[in-house]
Amino acid sequence: MALQINATNPEHPALLLDLPWDVPLEEWPEHLLVPLPRGISRHVVRYARAGDEVIAVKELAERPAVREFALLRDLDRLNIPAVDALAVVTGRTGRDGDPLEPVLITRHLGGSMPYRSMFETTMRPATMHRLMDALAVLLVRLHLAGFAWGDCSLSNTLFRRDAGAYAAYLVDAETGDLHERLSDGQRDYDLDLARVNISGELLDLEASGALHPSVDPIEFGTEICGRYHTLWEELTRTSVYPAGKHHYIDRRIRRLNDLGFDVAEMQIQHSPNGDSVTFVPKVVDAGHHQRQLLRLTGLDTEENQARRLLNDLESWMATQEDYAPGDPLAARPEVLAHRWVRDVFRPTVRKVPRELRGSMDPAELYHELLEHRWYLAERAQHDIGWDVVVEDYVMNILPKLPEARETVPFDGTSGTSGTSGTSGAADAGSGEDAG
Repeated sequence: MALQINATNPEHPALLLDLPWDVPLEEWPEHLLVPLPRGISRHVVRYARAGDEVIAVKELAERPAVREFALLRDLDRLNIPAVDALAVVTGRTGRDGDPLEPVLITRHLGGSMPYRSMFETTMRPATMHRLMDALAVLLVRLHLAGFAWGDCSLSNTLFRRDAGAYAAYLVDAETGDLHERLSDGQRDYDLDLARVNISGELLDLEASGALHPSVDPIEFGTEICGRYHTLWEELTRTSVYPAGKHHYIDRRIRRLNDLGFDVAEMQIQHSPNGDSVTFVPKVVDAGHHQRQLLRLTGLDTEENQARRLLNDLESWMATQEDYAPGDPLAARPEVLAHRWVRDVFRPTVRKVPRELRGSMDPAELYHELLEHRWYLAERAQHDIGWDVVVEDYVMNILPKLPEARETVPFDGTSGTSGTSGTSGAADAGSGEDAG
């Protein structure tokens, strides 16, 4: 059988032809390989360079290689975090004429690490919890897309930090199956496998001395199940909000925040019966919101205030006609953020007389107004317009704030803000969504 390269891009076969497909993968010469950390695999895996690309090459039988190639392409179309499938090479023969196993080729995920490399430095428990949260997010997203992993484990996952965000990526789809929808039994089976695999892998790390002494491998494996169920419930329960009742959406975002997750994307679908909202969660590190808000808007705030402003920005962007995540023709987030500052943030802040703002900078003041709008909307159980919010804030809240008594010249710039002072807003009950 002649050598065949089935690739996703017509440029890849020409680059891949230069690699020694007539040599078993474990015998490839060192000058072709890229010294990157590899996780545990049941197959021979090597990193190599093909042109400007760093690729991962895995030897396995033809049928599972072709099947996994197709599944990874399906996951890419579904916008699921997974390695990018580039090609399958079949028809390999050695220099002695004996057949060699086919290979699956994927693009190396830049900046990613297998879990063993990350745990070699005895990772702090807090960071471990965030990585497990990232794995829970990945498993939920796979199940929402109808994908049963069949072998969820730390070994089959790559982790990546990007600007403070933690993300988990599927590496091995060999045992997976894609369905229109998963049953509860299929999800529970996947989750139970994850629990057993993760606990086993952590026990292995414990035996090698690479696990923090405060971490119980069994409890940690069980914890991911709890995080999964909580996140699944929050993301999948159906709520239809009355048109314009955006404080209900704000309530859902706050609940995700309370669970330790943030909103990566939000889509609002309008219908005659009301608005339905879809959230995509993400896991972030401390200080992420400050950096993101500063990059998008130039506003410099404390971390919790930045989270609050970004939530408002994300909610507002989801209502814009040219907001379409993943569409290269849609408005860029930076463009939408500039429009939000121009059309929402600045006009709202300017409603508060300058002489009453005291030492509060615009970002802090807007955060205070957002908290007060939340409090008023929860009390009234409907949305409150900005004019009413500002008037009530100026009359009933602003005079009680210590910052307001310290009047300083206002120069229109934004600096580091202080502590929120809106009374009652943070303690408003979560209640239940409408619809």
